[in-house]
Order: sequence, then C-alpha cells, then structure tokens
Amino acid sequence: MRYRPRCRVLPLAGLLAALLASAAQVQAQAQSPPQDQPAPATPPAQTPSPQATQPQATQPEAAPQAPSVQELLSGVVRIKTFINPDGRTVENLGREREGSGVVIDGTGLIVTIGYLMVEAHAAEVITNDGRTVPANVVGYDHETGFGILQAIAPLKVRPMAFGKSSELKQGEIVIVASGGGADHAAPVAIASKREFAGSWEYLLDEAIFTAPPHSEWSGAALISRAGKLVGIGSLIVGDATGDGSATPGNMFVPIDRLPPILADLMSDGRVANSGPPWLGFTTEELRGRLIVSKVIPGGPAEKAGLARGTVIVGVAGQEAKTLADFYRKVRALGRAGVNVPLDVMQNSEARHVDIKSMNRLDHLKLKSTF
Repeated sequence: MRYRPRCRVLPLAGLLAALLASAAQVQAQAQSPPQDQPAPATPPAQTPSPQATQPQATQPEAAPQAPSVQELLSGVVRIKTFINPDGRTVENLGREREGSGVVIDGTGLIVTIGYLMVEAHAAEVITNDGRTVPANVVGYDHETGFGILQAIAPLKVRPMAFGKSSELKQGEIVIVASGGGADHAAPVAIASKREFAGSWEYLLDEAIFTAPPHSEWSGAALISRAGKLVGIGSLIVGDATGDGSATPGNMFVPIDRLPPILADLMSDGRVANSGPPWLGFTTEELRGRLIVSKVIPGGPAEKAGLARGTVIVGVAGQEAKTLADFYRKVRALGRAGVNVPLDVMQNSEARHVDIKSMNRLDHLKLKSTF
C-alpha cells in the first residue's frame, strides 16, 4: 500500500501542547515507583519506639511541567552568516546566508546545517523576541552536514535536548520549526527513513524525510513528540516517500550523528579523522547513467583532467550502479588522500582516470572564530 502522510490532526498550538503534555506524563510515570512490587518480608517483632508509632507525612513528587510552546520554540533561532569573499562556496551559496539554528546548551551553542555557515567569517543569531547577538564560527563537518556556532552573549532561551532520531517511525507526527516562533512551525509526518546521496559527494546511510514540505527548511529543527531535537533541516525534495509517488517534503540530518563528533568540532573546528575521499566534482543520475555535471576549479578531478559531461562507469573495475553505490565504492578504498581509480566514458571513449583524493575541508577557506 502506498504511504500517504496525514498531518492535519490538531492546530499547531494544540498539537504541540498535546505532545508536550504527553511527554511530561510519560516522564512522571517513569519517575514514579512501581506499583506491583511484592511486599517486603516481615521483620522480627520489635518493640516500637514512640517516634516509630507516629505516622510520617509524605510529600508527593511534583510531576514535571511541560514547557509552553513559546518556551520550547525559543531554542530555535534565526541565523545570518557572512562569508569570506574568496570562499569556494560563494558562487553557489552566496556571501550572505540566512536560515535557522537550534540552541543546544545554556552557553549558547547552536547546531545548524553546515552550508549556511561554511567559510563564514562572522555570524549573528536573532532570537524570537528580536534580539540580535553576534556568534563565533566554531566548526563544520562535511560528512554529516552539521555546522556549529557559539553565541558570544547569553541568549536567554530554553536549550533543546537531544532525542533519539533512530526511534522515529514512519507515519509518526512530529514538528518542524524554523526561527521566528509558532508562526514558523508546522506538524509533519515521517514519510520515510532511508539512504540519501547528494550530487556534491554527500552520503547519509539513513536520512529522515518528512511531508508535507516546510518552506523554511535550512537549519530548521525536527522536534519529536517528547519535545526533543531529532533532526536538522537540509533540503526540500520531490519524493519524500521514496516510492516514486512524487510526494514533496524535506530531508533532515539525524541528530544521532552529532554527539560522536561534537567534542572534535568544538575543540578543533573539524572531526579528528581525515574524512572521506573528496574528488571535486558533482554528479547527476540521468537515465540510469552517472554524469559529471560540474568540475570544481582547483579540485582533484580538475587536476586529473576530468571534464563536465564525463560518464562515470565504475570504480577500480567495479560498476557503479547508482550515485550512492558510486560513493560507497569510493569510500571503501580508504580515507581522504587515497588514490581513486575511475572507469569513465569521455568524448565517447572509454578511459581510466586516477584521481588523488583529498579532504574537502582542506580545499575550503575555513576560518574558525571561536
């Protein structure tokens, strides 16, 4: 049966309130002592002391209060970044970029989608009550797509705790929120969870797809029914379900990918390992073929003589059947710096091209200000 997302359950404020109240109830039940424990064995008879005969007053534990909608969404902020004029990404992404980010601790640490801040030399955070606070550029990870900023002054908002993106189920109702408050949030359904390959040498083994689409997806928060952060908005897509039904929606990077690399991003601005091999070209799947759509100036592919329009046939003698399959075969060769032997068709001629890969971060004009 073809899956069709259904999201018109309650108005947004009512849906958020219901989800948060449910989360608080679950938390309260988890903290309550179990009611079905067997009674303890009767101890030997003793003469009770006068104090022991007095009933002891007990105070019931207060149930945790669910945050208000305003409190919950205060942690989703607007961000604006200013990019190095000679940045490699300026041509495609511009010198000034705007989107959303999510405050994840009390010091003003913010996670966003990396393309909003990569190669930035300055950034600003705009809270939902209109305050603008400068932010430092902390770190960027190409492999996941996450970017980290740090506000230089207290934001006075409620940080959003991490949930478990691995626990999301197809059809589950969640919230997408961009900076600006409740007017910029909407209920959506989990349309699918599956592999995603992007033309810019980007591969996630499991991305989160939601529907219907949210118009302000860049850096938006995906919020679980428990009021926790489970994903960061990356793209708008034409087939969120992945079944060919052309259901529009958004793609989110699962938040589970952030904790293992967060310490590295904060201390060094990048992940400690050398990263996956980067070849320096974008690839499109057209009529069952992998076509080089752009060769990045100064990148490894350009140095190896690869040209726009080249057809990628395989890697090291093994056929590359899809874009994801191509990326997996390249990454199976090793980390950045490994030699990547490609089988290609160029000008209707079969060729073998060796490309000396590199870490994409070494090609970018990165400048941490943290």
